[in-house]
Amino acid sequence: MNMDQIAGNWTQLKGKIKEQFGKLTDDDMTEIEGKAEVLVGKLQERYGITREEAQKMADDMNL
Repeated sequence: MNMDQIAGNWTQLKGKIKEQFGKLTDDDMTEIEGKAEVLVGKLQERYGITREEAQKMADDMNL
């Protein structure tokens, strides 16, 4: 699934994203609201990784 589709299907995908990335809080999920760039930033922040690594994690999601 590409990152554009995340925004369109946010309600259905929140649970799967939270399951895959357990360090994301409910507040993070509210802030992300389907925005790919915010998701990448939150992954970077919560997992202490580079932006490139966070982008790869987001791109590699099996949603």
